[in-house]
Amino acid sequence: MVSTKDKVVELEHAVIRFAGDSGDGMQLTGNLFSDSTAFAGNDFATFPDYPAEIRAPQGTVAGVSGFQIHFGQTNIHTSGDLADVLIAMNPASLKANMNWITNEAIIIVDTDAFIEKNLVKAGYESDPTIDGSLNGHLVVSAPISTLTKEAVRELDLDNKSAQKSKNMFALGIVFYMFNRDFKQTFSFFEEKFKKNQLIVDANKRVLTAGYHFAHTIEAFANTFVVEPAPLEKGLYRNVTGNLATAWGLLAAAERSGRNLFLGSYPITPASEILQELSRHKQFSSVAFQAEDEIAGIVSTIGASYAGAIPVTTTSGPGLSLKSEAIGLAVMMELPIVIVDVQRGGPSTGLPTKSEQSDLMQALYGRNGEAPVIVMAAQSSADCFYAAYEATKLSVELMTPVILLTDGSLANGSEVFKIPRVADLPEITPPVVEANDPDYQPYKRDPETLARRWALPGTEGLRHRIGGLEKENGSGNVSHDPLNHQLMSEIREEKVERVAKHIPELEIIGEDEGELLVVGWGGTYGVMLTALEKMREEGKKVSMAHFKHIKPLPSNTEEVLSRFKKIIVCEINLGQFVNYLRMRFPGIEFLQFNKIQGLPFLVGELKEKFEALLNE
Repeated sequence: MVSTKDKVVELEHAVIRFAGDSGDGMQLTGNLFSDSTAFAGNDFATFPDYPAEIRAPQGTVAGVSGFQIHFGQTNIHTSGDLADVLIAMNPASLKANMNWITNEAIIIVDTDAFIEKNLVKAGYESDPTIDGSLNGHLVVSAPISTLTKEAVRELDLDNKSAQKSKNMFALGIVFYMFNRDFKQTFSFFEEKFKKNQLIVDANKRVLTAGYHFAHTIEAFANTFVVEPAPLEKGLYRNVTGNLATAWGLLAAAERSGRNLFLGSYPITPASEILQELSRHKQFSSVAFQAEDEIAGIVSTIGASYAGAIPVTTTSGPGLSLKSEAIGLAVMMELPIVIVDVQRGGPSTGLPTKSEQSDLMQALYGRNGEAPVIVMAAQSSADCFYAAYEATKLSVELMTPVILLTDGSLANGSEVFKIPRVADLPEITPPVVEANDPDYQPYKRDPETLARRWALPGTEGLRHRIGGLEKENGSGNVSHDPLNHQLMSEIREEKVERVAKHIPELEIIGEDEGELLVVGWGGTYGVMLTALEKMREEGKKVSMAHFKHIKPLPSNTEEVLSRFKKIIVCEINLGQFVNYLRMRFPGIEFLQFNKIQGLPFLVGELKEKFEALLNE
């Protein structure tokens, strides 16, 4: 179904924000629009914005849940700064989002929710839809709750059940605005609610009613269309970062020929990785929900000793609890992938918000000299490839790897081209054959310094394992001070030699010049967008973004030394910039930090970079 309007305006890109109370279904509404966007062939990125307070009072600003999608006919790297369209299901959602929309944004409100009680809860002294405070915006006032009830009047539904589908009325309005088809969404209803045809029928009716309402009221002077993006041929789907991480781990297990074991304890915002892997027993994947974080990682170490692809997932508080066991894996030199989906801290902090504040913990948060490989995914889709590479490095080099993602990547989604597993790099576990006459538990590969993997029960390979210091070669317990220094230096050197196996640092823009902007992990998309906009304006600025943090790419110092000014941008108070200062004391680094539980905006990065160029 498409609009019959005569005037259809073609847009290069658009940003839509769905906002309502926690129970209004805004995440589902946003995901359904994202799916329709994927079917329409657009590139896109999303940003789910969950309330940090559990069960905040209904109708309050603290309880507002949002979902933003930025989609276009060109490459999209961010979820967008400001929304062109805001759907506000109650006064609180309007109040919470007025700073996140453009001056000309279209605002769609459920007028049934704009009653005195709700206005007071949201902190309004008068109704903003009629007091002139929304002048300049096209405000579409729709009695959504009433019209939803009317749409399902002929069905045998109580009022509470009927109102659960009012988010579909709002979705119908947006479908009309952007000339979207219902087919895929109706298919979703039929699959999701196949055990309750009444719910299927209700959602279909309400979605259709919203679409026809938008057409009938003639509130829109025109509708919009965003043509498909020029994507390569292939199989695509909409993936969140957590889903992509889970798939990357599964692909690595399949490519290595080993079974996958995940030992984890549920924690926001990492729990979906555990949930996804638990669905894939057909891929020889075992997902163990442990009683706590410590049990999760020590069970994973046991699986590693037994020869499985070992993974544990967590967030910042859980990484703290796992620190002693990570040290055990370092001492035993066993592979294990620790996925840390970072959130706002410290302590419980902001569990539904995103930060990059676990970097120093990942690098140094263990007793003793306990080096591990540290990587950071750059986007929701890149979580697949980062998880795959982390597994490859961990298994082949017999050492723990910490993979940092964050809440924005984990919950956000992107268009993802599904690769063939056979096209991914090979993973070759260094498993020892039975009765190898040259086997010693800590005998090392001369190039990588990795020891080999002796699986329990393999004939002729009995050896000692544990947390006490090992004698180089034999693996016997050793208290010799010179041996301890030697083994500490070998473990550090083993990690540093990984620089030979990772790509060199690439520069986007000129190879040298006035300004280099530096970031790591999930800031990639927004920094790249700011860079592209500035370069389109003729400004000379270059970018270096780090996916590999320990070790750093081998050419890092050489690249950094070619620029007059270097600014490091992070969603923390300066952890990566201080790491760079330690590593390269002769280079001066500026910093730009944001720690609000929110990602950088393209506009604020541009403003900062332009100020540096103009100094």
